[in-house]
Amino acid sequence: QVQLVESGGGAVQPGGSLRLSCAASVSIFTIDAMGWYRQAPGKERELVALNTRGGTTTYADPVKGRFTISRDNAKNTVYLQMNSLKPEDTAVYYCILKRSSANYWGQGTQVTVSS
Repeated sequence: QVQLVESGGGAVQPGGSLRLSCAASVSIFTIDAMGWYRQAPGKERELVALNTRGGTTTYADPVKGRFTISRDNAKNTVYLQMNSLKPEDTAVYYCILKRSSANYWGQGTQVTVSS
């Protein structure tokens, strides 16, 4: 059973920073990819950043240069460092783990960027 536990969301002013964490219940070496999606009110869930087992990283255009995905293999944890946050980054952020053609989702963590 794959479980993902997210943490690190919250409220921040424009220009601020947050770091999200996602801890997996399985070894990170057994996965195909791990990363983050987000869903704003009234919008579809969209990719934010994804890191594959081979080390390839993909970022959505709106976050390039501001967000950085990283992982700690020893802790089976993926992080999303979010800098220069904008109001349009406000959304529920979901961790995703891809393994053997299956997708597993975290419970979601709210990020609110507002002055």
